[in-house]
Amino acid sequence: MDLISGLPDDVAMECLVRVSYDQFPTVASVCKKWKTEIEMPEFRRRRMDTGHIQRLIVMVQARVDLDKQGSGLMKGSANPTYRLSVYETKSGQWNELPPPPGYSGGLPMFCRIAGVGYDLVLIGGWDPASWKSSNSVFIYNFMSAKWRRGADMPGGPRTFFACASDSERIVYVAGGHDDEKNALRSALAYDVARDEWVSLPDMDRERDECKAVYHRQNRKFQVIGGYCTQMQGRFERSAEAFDVATCKWDPVEDEFLGSATCPRTCVDSGDGGRVYMCSGGDVVASEGGTWETVAKLPCEIREVAHMSMGLEGTLLVTGSSGYAEPYVGFLLDLKSSSWRMFGSPMGHTGHVQSGCLLEI
Repeated sequence: MDLISGLPDDVAMECLVRVSYDQFPTVASVCKKWKTEIEMPEFRRRRMDTGHIQRLIVMVQARVDLDKQGSGLMKGSANPTYRLSVYETKSGQWNELPPPPGYSGGLPMFCRIAGVGYDLVLIGGWDPASWKSSNSVFIYNFMSAKWRRGADMPGGPRTFFACASDSERIVYVAGGHDDEKNALRSALAYDVARDEWVSLPDMDRERDECKAVYHRQNRKFQVIGGYCTQMQGRFERSAEAFDVATCKWDPVEDEFLGSATCPRTCVDSGDGGRVYMCSGGDVVASEGGTWETVAKLPCEIREVAHMSMGLEGTLLVTGSSGYAEPYVGFLLDLKSSSWRMFGSPMGHTGHVQSGCLLEI
């Protein structure tokens, strides 16, 4: 049976690899052969090799009350409700994902998300009804447009932890704090395909409110900044990286950050270990152990909420001009150091709590 009647299979495949991610569930429902083809790992690799891969920025974003769009119900709202917004970087298209089961009234506060293949993994957070920390795991599959429940994160309550993935199979978790506000050194790895958690060796230091990036080129899970229990809110400059090949932590880099600051905007460049972040009104990049200014932030962004790699050679920055102001997004061309604003439609201007990148 041909993939498409009357066409050679190689031509039919060229048609399928051009399908937009939001049409995958429809394509999969047409016939078993189409479903089998698009679910194979080779299909995703072919989309990447032929330049048809789509980069999705998924954000945990506050829902905006359109009747009060002047104020936008930003982070100053007493009880903001969060949902999953999706921005496709090439087309500029916005979408919203359905909530996981049991969270129709809003996502868990301070949950973490990570992308693995066609899956979006949502971990932990505070239950919006009870305000208790949760170790639950939910996985949204873009092929089926459905959620499934994953194995709970082990090790007791954990909040404000670092989270990053290798984009293919594994999600890494480290640090954060328990219900007694004790900062944690422990780290975990979650195999999404097997639905299994394993414990990693402890970090050298406790790290609450740390940030993680995964360097695909050298297969290292790097945990940046944070603070120990005694320092409560006073961030440190150090970082340490878990080497996946050796299953050991590298020596701590005590002066990794240029200053003692919250590292939430740190993002991996994807081209060999460089890290970008926002600092003091600038976008800066680490290069050979030192930080260099890449560009000034646009005047429309004074409070940065999230940063991610966009299309090849670009950085995406989301933030606001001030307290309770609508959130806007800009793309930075790293070659020319020039900025371009991208549109945020009504309903997608709320506070962004966290986000991740998926390549589909």
